[in-house]
Amino acid sequence: MQCPIDGTKLVLAERSGVEIDYCPECRGVWLDRGELDKIIDRSAPEAAPQRYDDRGGSHGKPRKKKESFLGELFDF
Repeated sequence: MQCPIDGTKLVLAERSGVEIDYCPECRGVWLDRGELDKIIDRSAPEAAPQRYDDRGGSHGKPRKKKESFLGELFDF
């Protein structure tokens, strides 16, 4: 399959048990139907909901930047 943006042949990679197609030139990522749902479902246990007080703070603790599961997932 070719990249719809630049015509380069797409490379098949497996991340979290899901096969994805990506372009090594433009770094575009293409997912088949249902693959995004699988990726989200498999990353859900990693994300824990944060509790906030009335002022929107996180109980006096400094806010930590949340790591995106996509950053790790698509690091080629």
